[in-house]
Amino acid sequence: MYLIVFQFLFVLTFGMFILSKKHMSYFGLLIQLGLAGITGYWSVDVLIHGTIFERELLINFWGSPLEIKVDSLSAFFILVLNFTLLTGTMYSTGYLKPYINEKNHVEFGLHYFSLVWLHISMLLVCMLRDGLAFLVAWEVMSVFTFLLMIFESEKGETIRAGINFLLQMHVGLVLIMAGFIYAFVHTGAVFSFDGLTVYFARFHPFPLFLLFFAGFGIKAGFIPLHTWLPHAHPAAPSHISGVMSGVIIKMGIYGILRILTYIHTDLLAIGIFILVVSAISGLLGVMYAIVQHDLKKLLAYHSIENIGIIGIGIGIGLIGTAKGIPVLAALGFTGGILHILNHSLFKSLLFYSAGSVYMKTHTKNIEHLGGLIKRMPVTALLFLLGALAICGLPPFNGFISEFLIYFGLFKGLLTADFQTDITIMGTVICLTLIGGLTIFCFTKVFSIVFLGTARSRLSENVKEVSVGMIFPEILAGIVIVAIGIFPIFFVKAAGRVAGLYVEDIPWIIQNTPSLSGVSRASLVFMLLTALLWFLRRTQQKRVQIEHEPTWGCGYSGADPAVHQYTATSFADNYRELAPPLMKVDKHFESLKEEDIFPRPRSFKTETSDRLEKNLVEKPVRKVIYWMERVAIFQTGNLQHYIMYAFLFMGLIFLLTIFKLI
Repeated sequence: MYLIVFQFLFVLTFGMFILSKKHMSYFGLLIQLGLAGITGYWSVDVLIHGTIFERELLINFWGSPLEIKVDSLSAFFILVLNFTLLTGTMYSTGYLKPYINEKNHVEFGLHYFSLVWLHISMLLVCMLRDGLAFLVAWEVMSVFTFLLMIFESEKGETIRAGINFLLQMHVGLVLIMAGFIYAFVHTGAVFSFDGLTVYFARFHPFPLFLLFFAGFGIKAGFIPLHTWLPHAHPAAPSHISGVMSGVIIKMGIYGILRILTYIHTDLLAIGIFILVVSAISGLLGVMYAIVQHDLKKLLAYHSIENIGIIGIGIGIGLIGTAKGIPVLAALGFTGGILHILNHSLFKSLLFYSAGSVYMKTHTKNIEHLGGLIKRMPVTALLFLLGALAICGLPPFNGFISEFLIYFGLFKGLLTADFQTDITIMGTVICLTLIGGLTIFCFTKVFSIVFLGTARSRLSENVKEVSVGMIFPEILAGIVIVAIGIFPIFFVKAAGRVAGLYVEDIPWIIQNTPSLSGVSRASLVFMLLTALLWFLRRTQQKRVQIEHEPTWGCGYSGADPAVHQYTATSFADNYRELAPPLMKVDKHFESLKEEDIFPRPRSFKTETSDRLEKNLVEKPVRKVIYWMERVAIFQTGNLQHYIMYAFLFMGLIFLLTIFKLI
């Protein structure tokens, strides 16, 4: 039955190429609603009742039926990706309207065909346990992500970013495949996730876990495996950036969590490793974000930061399990898992809002923006909502997951040994720095983009985007607020997943009174805010408001781009810390003594990632150099190629005589 469903879906999605460009998104959304409805029903049932949903596909795979299986981990990820992909498709309906006349029918059809099959492949990644079938679904997911990324394929930087993404995803695939093969060769067990149980029971799991972590970590974007991510987001359409940051990189987290379900030893070493990598990723991610001028690239680095926060929760959860500290384990895992949902919501909202700004101003450079809150008030409000949530401020969802992690850390201090206390305090300091720098960064972004006056003509005469683009943002905003005000329901769902790793989950239930207090305080805060807004609005109705230009201290010829804070000047003091981590290039022509009447000049700064240059660009340049040296043998002369063949046969003959082969 299920095989017939897949065959029907495959044929049905080709109908995308028959429809008009205007109707492709609605057709794709209809198919995705069906997928979300069916898989969402299974997932909700699994999370509520704590059961496992299993079905066999009517297909022989390696001599046995291929199964789909949904446990609490799969169910949680399925619900998260369903919601994000639906909002992404809704948003694309308005976002891609300007491209209708630029792109041909096949390009539009391929985009929505890829979007539907990306959804299907991600569902399969979450439901398949067979190793080969999982790898096929993983590869299909990467290929369709690549096709979606290069929608604007006429741009050279888009193609470069897409190829960079695809190459690194293939490296990750090879590493994951090597992990399965290694376990299979050493145990002879089934080539599947379940077969890993045999390997981890016989051997130390840490070395093999490192191999899987590297493969899945590339997809997740942990530093130093992150180098594809800052280029992919600016190149992709904004709805794909929202989906990519919201759920595609989370598939790497899913893979890591799935592997951890089979590991029961070496938990302390694995936990410390994940914690250290995650802390570095979180801290460096936000530090790189602060100095960016490209709005989408800035948000991309914040994806790395939040992957770090998720990893910190997982890491301290493993340490709590290994050290026998149930409260640390339970709240660490629960906070990290809940942050997967929270990040998918506020980061997709931020990318959609950034896409609305780009659609109206045609620039992603925040130095050219300003004053947009007067022209795009709804977009500004929704971006502010996402910014407050990503900063972990109450009463929004980011605060809840980070509160759980903090609460677990401080509770763990009461019962941990000295070494664990040092680890916990270091983690608290790291999380505090990440939170403070995130607030600094989004204060800069919101104030430069939406406040003040327009810094260029690009942001002067713009209007609010259509309701169709605002609606999916509002949906994400509603869930963000709902988690902040009524967290217990969502915490219990995340706790169900945490139960795969921690047996003593009643610790979570025991600590829900704290969340109840947070919930009540958040609700009171929002009601007071709404009351103050209502009173102010009522009072302002009686006052005639006059709008005049800002007083310029007697000078009315001020250039808004010069006499306001810019992104560069806002973070100028911070940039003094940047040189060890990033390279800041300044582009300007200095004044000379003979320039009595100097011509107009410009000043521009660019920041590059030193890790990317040292880990990717330099090795790639060396490989290209040696490939060019080897290319001298490619002469195009037939006699030379015949000579190469004879030389090779002669070499084999000599090696055989001397018994070297």
